[in-house]
This record gives sequence, C-alpha cells and structure tokens, in this order.
Amino acid sequence: MLTHIYGAKCIGIDAVKVTVEIDIDRGIGIHLVGLADAAVKESLLRTTTALESLGFRIPGKKIVINLAPADLHKNGSGYDLPIAVGIIASSEQRELPGAGKYIIMGELGLDGSIRGIQGALPFTELAMAEQFSGIILPLESALEAVEFKNTMVYGVSGLADVIRILEEKEDVSDLLIWNTQIYRKMKREQQHIGAQVEDRPDFCDIIGQESAKRALEIAAAGSHNLIFIGSPGSGKSSLAKALPGILPPMTDEEATLTSKIYSIAGKGPNRLGLIRQRPFRAPHYSASLAAIVGGGAGDTILPGEVSLAQNGVLFLDEFGQMPRSVIEALRGPIEDRKVVISRLRSKVEYPASFMLVAASNPCPCGYYGEGDRCNCTPTQRMNYLGKLSGPMMDRIDLQVWMRPVDSGRILQSGKAEPSSEVAKRVLKARLTQKFRFAGEPILTNSEMTNKMIERYCPLSEECRRTMAEMIARMGLSMRAYFRIIKVARTIADLAGSDDIKVAHLVEAAGYRFLDRREY
Repeated sequence: MLTHIYGAKCIGIDAVKVTVEIDIDRGIGIHLVGLADAAVKESLLRTTTALESLGFRIPGKKIVINLAPADLHKNGSGYDLPIAVGIIASSEQRELPGAGKYIIMGELGLDGSIRGIQGALPFTELAMAEQFSGIILPLESALEAVEFKNTMVYGVSGLADVIRILEEKEDVSDLLIWNTQIYRKMKREQQHIGAQVEDRPDFCDIIGQESAKRALEIAAAGSHNLIFIGSPGSGKSSLAKALPGILPPMTDEEATLTSKIYSIAGKGPNRLGLIRQRPFRAPHYSASLAAIVGGGAGDTILPGEVSLAQNGVLFLDEFGQMPRSVIEALRGPIEDRKVVISRLRSKVEYPASFMLVAASNPCPCGYYGEGDRCNCTPTQRMNYLGKLSGPMMDRIDLQVWMRPVDSGRILQSGKAEPSSEVAKRVLKARLTQKFRFAGEPILTNSEMTNKMIERYCPLSEECRRTMAEMIARMGLSMRAYFRIIKVARTIADLAGSDDIKVAHLVEAAGYRFLDRREY
C-alpha cells in the first residue's frame, strides 16, 4: 500500500514541502531513497526500534521510502516521525485518515518519545501557505509557533499522541500547543515576571563621554554603523552594551523574521513565541569566518552572527585584532544587508540587516594619543590602523574617538540622562523615517540608495558648497559622501527639521576622521 506523508525542509529562511512516500510490497529489506544525508539514513534504525518498543510490527516485506523531490538534499533527524507514521499507515496497522492533512516533523527516541527539531517557525508558515489542516511538532519546538493562531499547531511528546491526532476518533484539542500544561506554565511565568530584560548598562550609569553618547543616539535613530576607537577603560564596551536600551521595539514583521533565523539555527526550542527584544550579538574577536558570516559542512549551511543579529546589533570588540579576512568579509553584508553562502552543491541566502558597532584600540598597546603612554613604533601603529581604514571604514557611518574620563569628572555627583529619555527621541526619529519611506521597501535612513538620497535629501545651494569644500579638504570617497548625507538626514530628524542644514552636514562630516584620500 502506498502512503503519502508530508514533511518540510528549510532552504535559507523559507521552507519547502517534502513528500515522504512509503510503499510496502512483496520482497525483503528497507530501502530509503531521495538524496538523504547520514542523519536521515540513520533514522531507519531509530524508527524501527521506536515502533517495536510501542508494540508495532515491522512488516517482513520490501519497504521503499522515497523523499520527494528526489533532487533536493534532505538533512537532519526531523524525518523520523513522518517515516514512522508512513510505515504504520502503509502496513495498515492503524487507520490514519488524517495522515495527509498535516505537516509532520520530529525526531524519534528509541522509546517512542519525540525530541525537538530546528526550523519550527518556517515549517508552520509553510503549513499555512499550503493550506494544510495544521502542523504536528515536538512539544518544545511547537512553543516557538504559539503566535501563529491561523492554523492548528499541535505539540506532541510521543508517537502515541501523533496517532491520536491522525486517527481522528476523539477530541485532541488538549494537544494544541495553547492548551498544553507547559504553555500555561510558561505563560504564567511570563506574566508574573513581565518582559525579560537583559542586564544592560543605562546611559545614566555611564559617566561622561557625552560626544560618544550623541553619536550612539544618531546611530540608533538612523540604524547607522558605528566604530569606537579609544584606549582601554574609556567605556567603549559599556556604551555598545547600552545601545539596545535606546532602540525602538521590534515590529511584528521584524520579530517574525528574526525568530525564523533563530529557529533555523536551532536556538528557538523552549522559547515561548517570537523574539521581541532586538538581538545583541557579541562574538569573540577570534571567531572564524564561518562563525561570523555563516556556513557549515556539506548541505547543512547555518546562519552566522551577521544573520543572528538581524534587526539588532552586532558588536565586534577588539576590531583591530580580528583577522583581515573576517573584516573584509563584512563588507558585503553591510552593503547588501544579506549574505549569500555558496558551496559546491548548494547556495543559501540569509538576511543580514543589522547595526554594526565596532570597538578598537588605536594601537597594539592601546594608549596612542594618551600623552607618552604609548610605546608602539610608528610602523606598528600604521599597520594596526591599516585595518581600520579604506573600503571597510567607508561603510561605517560614524567614527568616534574616545578618551578616558577625567578622574575629577568621575567623582562628581549627579547622573546623566537615562536611556529611556534618549529612546523617546530615537523612536520619534524612527517614526519620521517610517512615514517618509512609506512607499519604499526600507525603514531607516541608513538603507537609502543613492537615488533615494537624491529624492529624499535635497541640498540647498549653501549645503552643496559646504559639501564640495569638505570633500576637497578631507579627500572623501563617493561612498563616504553619500553616507555623510544619510547621517545628516538622521541628525535633522532628531532635530525635527524638514530640511538638511549646514550644521547637520558639518556634524555628520565630523564623524569621518578615519577616511584616507588614497582609498
């Protein structure tokens, strides 16, 4: 008897349908075809053992399992559950009229229990798009999809629960994820403690550095990239960690996209609903190229830090210590807001729209510019700063030099402006940009193309003369020229000005001290 069960596979951030065809006929042996990797092939032994432990028999006939389409590589352990259901239905040990109505994914334990899988959110979106009756997922994975209430999301802990659903003989509403005990428990905890906020610095707790705080406010308002350069202890890391506290809350679309990336990367199980806080990713400076950009062996290509920071912040401390290959690899994602990872047999695209905040010492010892504390040679300083100039710096809108806070300032009483007040101004500027770009596929000033700059950032004659003088004096590239205009537009938004003024351009140009004429 031929049976069709439906599963799914992720390609990038989207899922495609995989049909699991099981046919039992005369002969011997179990045969799995359909371009499956080692994890899928091993599922046969897991599946047969789990079925026998639950009292099902393995037919002593030829069992052919085909994963269609056959030219698409299948990977992971999530096909255990649809294969097991297909064997039960095809051998007619149970009548399962609902077998073809759901997308079914899950990893089987040898005792018939079901373990979590990656990609629950894209799979649920696929079930809705393909108009399936619902989706059956492991309980811990189904928690990710609790906000998709336009389809039936079942959270199961064992194969027996799946059989109950597919037999369609009784009410199984208790298996809907919204009716499970673990959902109610997590919901109560969430309501009791409120939104979980990470322990991050507040602007009012950071003494001094008013110019750096101003640059951070501009960066947050327009989603601009920023780099802090200064000696150790000047507050670079503290300011970067305070940035999420002044960013506006994510929209539903942003939360869904970010949560899908985390779901695909396997960082979603046991989380209730979508990610609502903007990500803050801070990989170590020794992280590999694949860890930063994304990659993996064979057909398992996972998102890297640039994608995990989607709609949030990617903080790279000790930027000058990072390998040049990693620094240069960031140029594409920063410019294109996506990353394309190519392998011999596959090519995957992940979104990578993030705010880059980098921090670096000015020299190997870290004290260049602090009187006579620096003991580096001119050649050492030149080589160190060489990583912080040229094409990469062209793509960073705000470049800020930070000096240690004077000891007398540290002892002064009184607190600075809190992050909550800065966040209000940032939100107002973001709303202005949202209204401005209502007919465009962008949300912030930093995303404007050159044509959009001409349309939304017209310069007066006085502003044009000022820009011409600054370009000639500073030797700016054309990319730096357009980025100055973007930053000036954000400064004008923070000031509530409809037009860009000379003062806005001058302030924006003041954040380009690392540019070099020869680049």
